Amino acid sequence: MRTFLARRRPGGPEAPVGGASRWRLGLLWLMIISAITVTGVSAVAITELQRKAERAGELQDLLNDMKVAAWQQSTLTSQAVMAHALTPAAERRRDEIDEAVDAIGNEFEDRDPGSAQARAVQAAYIVYDTAVDEEFDLFAENDIAGAQRIQAERSDPAFQALTAELERADRHYQEAADRAGTRAQVGTALILAAAALIMVVLVGQSHRVRSRAFRRATFQASHDALTGLPNRVMLHERIAAAADPAGEQIGAALLLIDLDRFKEVNDTLGHHYGDQLLIQVARRMQGVLRRDEMVARLGGDEFAILLPGVTESKDVASVADRLHDALDQPFPLDGINLTVGGSIGAALCPEHGNTADELLQRADIAMYAAKTNRTGYMLFNASQDSSDPRKLTLASELRRGIEQGELVLHYQPKVDAQTSEVLGAEALVRWQHPEHGMIPPDEFIPLAEHTGLITPLTRFVLDAAIQQCRSWRLGGHEIPVAVNVSTHRLLDLAFPAEVANLLARWELPARLLTLEITESAIMADPDRALEVVQQLHALGVSLSIDDFGTGYSSMAYLKNLPVDELKIDRSFVSSMTTNERDAVIVRSTVELGRNLGLHVIAEGVEDIATWNELDAVGCHAIQGYYVSRPVTPGQLEEWLNRQPTTAPGSAVGAGGERLQ
Repeated sequence: MRTFLARRRPGGPEAPVGGASRWRLGLLWLMIISAITVTGVSAVAITELQRKAERAGELQDLLNDMKVAAWQQSTLTSQAVMAHALTPAAERRRDEIDEAVDAIGNEFEDRDPGSAQARAVQAAYIVYDTAVDEEFDLFAENDIAGAQRIQAERSDPAFQALTAELERADRHYQEAADRAGTRAQVGTALILAAAALIMVVLVGQSHRVRSRAFRRATFQASHDALTGLPNRVMLHERIAAAADPAGEQIGAALLLIDLDRFKEVNDTLGHHYGDQLLIQVARRMQGVLRRDEMVARLGGDEFAILLPGVTESKDVASVADRLHDALDQPFPLDGINLTVGGSIGAALCPEHGNTADELLQRADIAMYAAKTNRTGYMLFNASQDSSDPRKLTLASELRRGIEQGELVLHYQPKVDAQTSEVLGAEALVRWQHPEHGMIPPDEFIPLAEHTGLITPLTRFVLDAAIQQCRSWRLGGHEIPVAVNVSTHRLLDLAFPAEVANLLARWELPARLLTLEITESAIMADPDRALEVVQQLHALGVSLSIDDFGTGYSSMAYLKNLPVDELKIDRSFVSSMTTNERDAVIVRSTVELGRNLGLHVIAEGVEDIATWNELDAVGCHAIQGYYVSRPVTPGQLEEWLNRQPTTAPGSAVGAGGERLQ
């Protein structure tokens, strides 16, 4: 059970290699061409052997014909000797036999020219034919005694020699025919065997190719293409196996790691450096893990570590320390040494969950808590997320809510503290849940921060607010709209370009958009935040510091920020008429803002006394329930159409009622 967690090195043998695949394909084609060539050559050779066998058979037939002719000639000579005369019929028969023998000899020489057997047969036949000719010549001269002598001394021995030579030639050609036939049979058998062997090899190779393709497809489906690490699919399988009480492994720890400065590397140096950095990070993390521990890439710069059998928090913290030490060392990339840190969140099985989804969700919450608090590592606990199961359910449903348009924007107006003129409206997001009804932002925005959904959520709010602002403008109300920006987006170097694209899409002047940022967001990474804020300022967007006074901002940073507005937090405003310390803070903040040339707005105004006090100390604008609750775009537009300019103490709410 432990072997399935063995680590795979990036680019290992399981990873698909294009060169090796081409080499195997070339070898396969070479085998096929070789098989065709061998088969063709063998077929030609067998055909030649068959032709030789047929020729040997034909020569045997000629030898038999020659045997018959020689026997007829010998018989005719013997009859003439016995009759002591050569009759005209015998003379004609002799001429026929001579012609037949000459024809056989010529054909024999043509079919087997220059061979030792052909020469021996021809020589024996010439000796025999010469003796017979002399014998017949003596018959023609009526020299019967001379003819008998020639027959006894020359013709008969020559006939015996010819017959013996014909027998030897017959055996030779028979053996040649047998050998050729045997070779042809053996060759045919060899070709069939070779063809069968080649078929076996080709089928085996085909099977290996298919098996390799299947393994490659399986590997690609369960591993990350860039680093060769297991992906989210395999991680789910391994978590399920490690959490199975019936298996050898009981319990596990899951760590999620998010690189702190990876996006900066990607945006500054390009994706090539980013990819190389991810590969080196993967290898370095593998180097600090045991064989039964697994590192997976979930996407982007997010990695997961599975520690089977680890259920103690101190053991998890020890691994987290080793990972931090590994990531803190510089990464050499083409002559550049890059340093990246990582935020690590961990969850334990079964303490924090028994399924892959539960563990991933809780580790993700812990990771974002570690990133937000800048602690580097954090183990999930109840303080990071409510123990109410409803929140866990909402976290998993939030992405669906964003994608299916369940989120809506309400708008709360801001008015001039002296004239009550509407100066703008703040966009406040609400979640119209199909089961739970209207969910306030303070319940689901932290979930978006923890689960990484704050990016699509912010994009949705910006897009909807800019579109609504354009709609109001076309309807005759040029009202600037304000949108809150989270820490995550304020530290995102791609955020200014995203804002510019949305403004261009809806053809809205940048001066009509205000982005509200918090002190804590700025202080999370002042240098990076300053860079993003300067880019936003260059677009012409107004910038406001929200909840001013609740954070621990440095005046050194504040004076360098190109902001246009300070918003005094409601915790000071709501009690300034009853608490002198809060009143002092409000008056000091207004004075500070005015001295810095900033527009000062107070939020949380809920009565006329507070409004009057703010107007008296020089606050520029106010926002709160006394002016209007957050309302729908249509309600705000109706209110604007019927709302005259009023002085302090006679403000009218969005529903038309007086809030005094």
